[in-house]
Amino acid sequence: MAATRSRTVRKNFRLDPAQIARARKVLGAATETETIIRALDQVITEAERDRITAAANQRFLRSGVVIDDAFGSLA
Repeated sequence: MAATRSRTVRKNFRLDPAQIARARKVLGAATETETIIRALDQVITEAERDRITAAANQRFLRSGVVIDDAFGSLA
């Protein structure tokens, strides 16, 4: 039977403890490891949202829709 590899790996980083403590408080994480995992998950999620938003914006611009300035505030 083949050994099952863990999904996580051990890494060593030089990080500012005060910054980790602030992030831990903001994220409501129980441990430093959980703090880093949550922070990485948020960065990945935000990048995906940005990508989706940019793609939707490009589709909107290519659609040729004309926006009427009903209130005259865009001029």
